[in-house]
Amino acid sequence: MKRIFITGFALMGLLRAAAQDTPADSTAYKEKKLKIEEINLISSYYRQDGNNAVVTGGIGSEKLTDISNALDVRIVKYGSTGIKHNFDVEIGVDQYTSASSDRVDLQANSSASSSDIRFYPSVNYTRENEEKGTLFGAGVSSSTEYDYQSFGGNISYSAKTKDRNGEFTARLQAYLDQVKLVTPIELRSAIGYGGTEARNTFAGSLSYSQVVNQNFQVMVQADIVTQQGYLSLPFHRVYFTDGSVHQEKLPDSRFKLPVALRASYFLGDNIIIRAYYRYYTDDWNLSSHTADIEIPVKLSAFFSVSPFYRYYTQTAAKYFDAYKKHSGLEEFYTSNYDLSKFDSSFFGMGFRFTPANGVFGIKHFNALELRYGHYARSTQLTSDIVSINLKFK
Repeated sequence: MKRIFITGFALMGLLRAAAQDTPADSTAYKEKKLKIEEINLISSYYRQDGNNAVVTGGIGSEKLTDISNALDVRIVKYGSTGIKHNFDVEIGVDQYTSASSDRVDLQANSSASSSDIRFYPSVNYTRENEEKGTLFGAGVSSSTEYDYQSFGGNISYSAKTKDRNGEFTARLQAYLDQVKLVTPIELRSAIGYGGTEARNTFAGSLSYSQVVNQNFQVMVQADIVTQQGYLSLPFHRVYFTDGSVHQEKLPDSRFKLPVALRASYFLGDNIIIRAYYRYYTDDWNLSSHTADIEIPVKLSAFFSVSPFYRYYTQTAAKYFDAYKKHSGLEEFYTSNYDLSKFDSSFFGMGFRFTPANGVFGIKHFNALELRYGHYARSTQLTSDIVSINLKFK
């Protein structure tokens, strides 16, 4: 657990020292057009357990731990015509260990795939005309780990209504990925080992938000997502009824259609009710419903709590079956329990600390957020996550 907090608290100490060294006379300071608006340091620790590991065909340990650290810096500049330019630079690093990934080689005591590091930088830019209420955005991102490489790009456009109570947003995203073909060891002589396969994802999103009155806001959103290429994972095993082992095989295309509704209601000055619902369907015959509620409660001028609960239910994809349940007559097959029928619950609490004089007396350290959540689903998979967000502004 110590590793979760080291990044944020180390920087906090440096900022405290810098604050103490600030000279009393700051009259020589002149505000620049380009300035840092906000810095976020986000760290989390995640662990899970279960008994349906897809690497071993739907049975076996799903133990996994993940330590994540991300630095997000937002920079603002106003042009000579009053246009607001926003630059958002994020660098993230995850380190995880996985018992199931360690079983790619069933005979090894410990293999290279038992742990990995994921590195994911991104840069986003938005150009906002505050007078007209329009915003244009674009961004690029990448994600790199041992067996996966992804490059992404996005563009977006937003426009407010004349009365500024409504806003329409359109967004396009693309992810161009390469999957390294890490085959289960017992299949390497027959299938081969090495090389990569492409996987491409394209998504379009339309949303509209509306301020109904001073207490009530709503947003509706619809997405269209299409994927092409190698949609299986090469180290996922599937055991047939005759005991033979095979490599997961899924179609080379998938079409997804989620629609969502989000609402916020301000119940007086100290309580907000945030609700969310999403329906999802795709051409693999998987459909799902998500219902989420969070209720931030302001207990004092600088401290608030946010209990939350999310319920999720889905049907099974038509290509899923359990360990030794596939007959071998199917064209496509998987024993990945993420594609099975299940229900799940995710609940927990968030804490937000925003003192007027800054956290621990540091002027620009304006918010400290802690969040804990517990996840449980009907396949017996459970997980816990704790995160911390240090915000400097």
